[in-house]
Amino acid sequence: MRCSLLTLLSLRKLSTAAGFTSTTTPVVRRATSLSASPSMKELAEKVLVNPKFPPEWPFSPSDFERSDESDDSIFYDQPRLVYHIDDAAVGALTKYYSQHLKDGDDVLDICSSWVSHYPKDFKGGNVVGLGMNEYELSQNPQLTSFNVKDLNDDPTFPYEDASFDKVTCVVSVDYLNKPQAIFQQIARVLRPGGECIISMSNRCFPTKAFRIWLQTNDLEHIFIVGSFFHYTGKFEGATCEDISPNPGRSDPMFIVKAAKKSG
Repeated sequence: MRCSLLTLLSLRKLSTAAGFTSTTTPVVRRATSLSASPSMKELAEKVLVNPKFPPEWPFSPSDFERSDESDDSIFYDQPRLVYHIDDAAVGALTKYYSQHLKDGDDVLDICSSWVSHYPKDFKGGNVVGLGMNEYELSQNPQLTSFNVKDLNDDPTFPYEDASFDKVTCVVSVDYLNKPQAIFQQIARVLRPGGECIISMSNRCFPTKAFRIWLQTNDLEHIFIVGSFFHYTGKFEGATCEDISPNPGRSDPMFIVKAAKKSG
């Protein structure tokens, strides 16, 4: 982790220049979020422009430890039929999907739940949810099928190679403690040219989020997720788009997206 820390510290200089310092990520919205800066959008969208990733996977196993290492199936056993971001952020994400999901797309929603935030008029092909709670998944009207699986126990996706045009993950990448394996699986199930869309905010269940996420800020989260794509060797360069609807007044929303290489 030492080599990546230098890169994260360089990103921290960007956020400090904007007048903010890194802080841990709480369950509720931060009072002084990085997204409150007028320049945050510009900063966020520059993070993955010519990023200087270390030559090798820089993270250590301890970076993905959680304060609560109890069985995740226990934590997620109780259905939570609530939004985990505010209405404005939900609206921004749905609008983004309306511009990037095409009718007929086969879509896999990992860490899925009772809602995927796709547009109501989206007419997907095979729309599959992969999540932890059977009842929540059964209540999602946009899924054509679903599977219940703890990806922290076994990160293997139960799907054939090249099965999907899109993979989505909504504000949950920070709970996946085997990201290297997960992103290899994402690449495996995507068709060539298919896209993975990771959406992120600054809310989480802190006891279940992995350690390095809690120790870093919004800009660094973008870099971290971009690196997950990079180290698979199977994606084109990841990009970031800040789609936060009301910077400083509602939950921030960042998209990190990458397309699977065609070759």
